[in-house]
Amino acid sequence: MKDYIVKAYAFNDTVRVYATTSTNLVNSAQKIHDLWPTSAAAFGRLLTASVTMGAMYKGEQELTIRVQGDGPIGGMVAIANAKGHVRGYVHNNHVFLQYNNGKLNVGKAVGNGFIHVTKDLKIKQPFTSSAPIQTGELAEDFAYYFTASEQIPSAVNLGVFVDDDNTILASGGFILQAMPGIQEGQIKEIEKRINALPPISDLIKDNFTPEEIIDQLSDGDYTLLEILDIAYQCNCSKKRFEKGLISLGIEELKTLYDENNPIETTCQFCNTTYHFNQKELKKLIDETKKQ
Repeated sequence: MKDYIVKAYAFNDTVRVYATTSTNLVNSAQKIHDLWPTSAAAFGRLLTASVTMGAMYKGEQELTIRVQGDGPIGGMVAIANAKGHVRGYVHNNHVFLQYNNGKLNVGKAVGNGFIHVTKDLKIKQPFTSSAPIQTGELAEDFAYYFTASEQIPSAVNLGVFVDDDNTILASGGFILQAMPGIQEGQIKEIEKRINALPPISDLIKDNFTPEEIIDQLSDGDYTLLEILDIAYQCNCSKKRFEKGLISLGIEELKTLYDENNPIETTCQFCNTTYHFNQKELKKLIDETKKQ
């Protein structure tokens, strides 16, 4: 199954629903960052939430989400845009913690701290809103963030199923947000249906599509608005790293040149390595002199 997001209205147009399958996306991240099971589960949930939130925006807008907890993962970052692209990194990619029942203990791996969401709407300076981590399991934490920081009552469900060889068998989730004017009775009915739903990773493992997940949630009472393909995609390039080297200043560049060692830089989002030889460093020095 391909990765994509479905946007819809549901429950007689009283809620917005974003349902996502992200198995291939999270598998790409697992391979790039060599993630152990609990790191993969935590980072996969963050990537799924982030790319889904990115779908709430438009054009060139993007958001950066930082999960800063005191658990062994040590923090995670994801950057998503309105086009269905997300990238990120986790500080400690080799975490494997389990509950006594054998399930991955994402909450302990993330720990206590804050979620920070920085929005770049391309109209003014980016702005950041934050909320304290509630459980570390991330779904509940994002639901609390929406309610506390954005005043949007929301339900969030995220799941990642990691196989014994660290590959991702299923990943996805949904975000459900109440529209103005929703009635208390409708909220209780929605909560009842959410609580009766099987784990999201089980549904995706059983090949449920985002449309079928929304159908399960709403008992068929939904209106499809849009479908958006998603992918783990980095925007790094050698040109971007050239700009980074130039920002060091001419004296630092001269020092690097005089050391007569090739420069090697690696993107923390995709682990692509870029090399700069002496000739290229000299060119950067000359360009810096002209500025």
